[in-house]
Amino acid sequence: MADSPARPEISVDTVCRLIARAREFDVKEAPSDEQEGSNATDDGFIDVLEAHRDDPVFMELKATIDSLDVDAQADLVALAWVGRGDYGPEEWREARALARQEHNTRVAAYLLGMPLLGDYLEEGLAEFDLSCEDFDKQHF
Repeated sequence: MADSPARPEISVDTVCRLIARAREFDVKEAPSDEQEGSNATDDGFIDVLEAHRDDPVFMELKATIDSLDVDAQADLVALAWVGRGDYGPEEWREARALARQEHNTRVAAYLLGMPLLGDYLEEGLAEFDLSCEDFDKQHF
C-alpha cells in the first residue's frame, strides 16, 4: 500500500465551497428566544442570524460533508487540524492517518462543532500554498 499523500487530495474547490458556507454558519448566534411568537417581519428577520437545529446552512454543510468519501472526509479533518495549528504541513501524513483512524459517522458534527471552521480550513490550505482566490473570483 502506498504512503498517504504529502498534501491534501480533496478538491480545493470542494474545500472552498465548504469554507464559504461554514463562514455563513459561523456568524450565527444561539437562539435568543425560542418560544417567541412574533412575526419575522416585525422582528426585522433577526432569526435568520440565529442558529437553529433545522438551519438550512447547517443542513447543507452536514449533507455535503456526509456525501464525501472517507478519504475526502479524512483530508478535511486533517486540513482543519493543520489550519488550527495542531499539525504542521510537514506532519500531513501523520494528521491524515489519525483522521482516517478516528473516522466515524459523526465527522460532519465534529467539524461543524469547531468554532472558526472556515478559518481553519483556509489556513490549512494556505499551509500547502493553496487558496480559494480562483474559486472566489468565479463564484463571488
